[in-house]
Amino acid sequence: MTDPSPNPTLVYADDLSVGTRYEFDPHHVTEAAIVEYASAWDPQSFHIDRAAADAGAFRGLIASGIHTLAVAQRLSVDAALHTWEVIAGRRLTEVEFLAPVRPDDDLGGFLEIEGVDFDDRGRALVTHRCDLINQASVTVLRIRVQAYVRARPTTR
Repeated sequence: MTDPSPNPTLVYADDLSVGTRYEFDPHHVTEAAIVEYASAWDPQSFHIDRAAADAGAFRGLIASGIHTLAVAQRLSVDAALHTWEVIAGRRLTEVEFLAPVRPDDDLGGFLEIEGVDFDDRGRALVTHRCDLINQASVTVLRIRVQAYVRARPTTR
């Protein structure tokens, strides 16, 4: 008996190449989303209180860094990861908050594969860089992510 053939719609580690870039569709950040997210997960005044934020160092509300990471994850899933045979994330090797995310920002950007390193367990450690870029072409976030992705199953 042979194993069933791999699903042709899934992307295995074998299908991934260093340098491949996936562009993100834009994501609009609203003030309500910034306040709602931060109220639940990072309730600091510069994320949830317009008056306090206006008087603070950033001169206005800014999104929580964790919120910005969540947006990057969602855009990564929508652009690429939803088709990959991801096993699990391994680590964030770099996280750089380069500029604040503000209400009415439109975030786009890309995910680019930087490494595909196979092991003897039927998987590869895939390293990719993700940049979030606002409507003014300012990079607001750069992260490097490592995740395990299944290798293509072999038939016997």
